[in-house]
Amino acid sequence: MSDPLYRDYERLVEITVAGKKFKVPEKNTCLRAFQFISPETIPYRPFCWNQECQLCRVVFKMGNQADISPRAVLACKILVTDGTNITELSDELKWTLAGVLKPSKPRPSLD
Repeated sequence: MSDPLYRDYERLVEITVAGKKFKVPEKNTCLRAFQFISPETIPYRPFCWNQECQLCRVVFKMGNQADISPRAVLACKILVTDGTNITELSDELKWTLAGVLKPSKPRPSLD
């Protein structure tokens, strides 16, 4: 698919962010995937998108690396793959993704 904001991709892959699953474009950085998930809250600023600001730090584990410990990286530098599991987010990312990460409220009972 072609969109000027994202690298060309053919399919959406499933990633997990703080225990919640999302479908995002393959072959894109994790920060760009966050922007796909929540385009209104992941701005160009304060994120620098080039590793200088350090505001997009995450702890992650690739889906195919079950025996490897999670590691800290910058979301603007790592590409998402199917099964990427992001277990921790920087404070800035927690704040900007709060709307999509908060658990949905249970529906009231009709009884």
